[in-house]
Amino acid sequence: MKIFDIFNSNLCRNDLVRTPYIIAEAGVNHESDMNIAYRLIDEAREGGADAIKFQTYKANTLASKNSPSYWDTTKEPTNSQYKLFQKYDKFWKKEFEQLKSYCDQVGIEFMSTPFDVESANFLNDMMDVFKISSSDITNKPFIEHISTFGKPIILSTGASYLHEIQEAVEWIDAKQIPVSLLHCILNYPTNDHNAHLGMIKDLQIKFPDKIIGYSDHTLPNDMKVLEMATLLGASILEKHFTHDKTLEGNDHYHAMDKEDLKQFKLNMERVFNIIGDQKKHPLSTESPARKNARRSLVASKDIPLGANITLNDLTWKRPAHGISPKFIKDIIGRQTVRKIKEDESMQWSMLL
Repeated sequence: MKIFDIFNSNLCRNDLVRTPYIIAEAGVNHESDMNIAYRLIDEAREGGADAIKFQTYKANTLASKNSPSYWDTTKEPTNSQYKLFQKYDKFWKKEFEQLKSYCDQVGIEFMSTPFDVESANFLNDMMDVFKISSSDITNKPFIEHISTFGKPIILSTGASYLHEIQEAVEWIDAKQIPVSLLHCILNYPTNDHNAHLGMIKDLQIKFPDKIIGYSDHTLPNDMKVLEMATLLGASILEKHFTHDKTLEGNDHYHAMDKEDLKQFKLNMERVFNIIGDQKKHPLSTESPARKNARRSLVASKDIPLGANITLNDLTWKRPAHGISPKFIKDIIGRQTVRKIKEDESMQWSMLL
């Protein structure tokens, strides 16, 4: 399934748990090396991601030179946003066109989050859906500009109050554009106890007509966080992705790799086998139980021919081979057409 198709499906229904659309967030983990970027695409596809997403920016339009860090500086020692972004802002239109072409070639969807008007404009020719970062949720002019493209928007909601999310949604709704909201915690990394996946349910309640997902910054570990997010109804999952988790840098140490992704897919295959149907009905394997574990009305004593059935003539026992107890009021007072022995299941053919 393509990301655009999700907005034309029933995935906004929050009463069902579905196989999520998985976005491998490569960000700038290519480190401005096309060979690494191609490798990330290959490994995301091998791991089972539906899409790989990059980030498109120039440091001088994204952050001022005195912008402080907000990440774990023991993992990424750069203490200036500008300096960090400057390291990895070499890819531009030509490079992303090549990456888009390669994604099409190998069969994985290409996405990239723009962080300025120029990149949004040229990415518009490459994508069916836009992703807007949590950091831009209050950036009204930028959201309104992206909305002019008339394409569905995925909006992360990290570090946001509900009223800020509502405002951003109103700006997008004004253009009658579908929007998906991703629960997100802006800690790099996010400790498991700070993931607060219960907020997924709150977004589902507050925005019942929107597709709700989750953008994850926890350490991959056993991938249980994404598994739980799926069970809470996240229809889109986004997680940072790398080819080598041991590399230094802000987005490597808390990213998943292809093996993590494979493990998650394997875990979810078992989970969805266990979840099975989500509309209640009896299974064919339950037929013996329906027939033998349920009860039917049974004569509590010998009942002579021509007698009128009374409540004292009846009890209920297994198996359900006779008249169901739910019809007890319907047979009281009816006349027998033959003698009924004690412990015999009541049948309609016994009665007038």
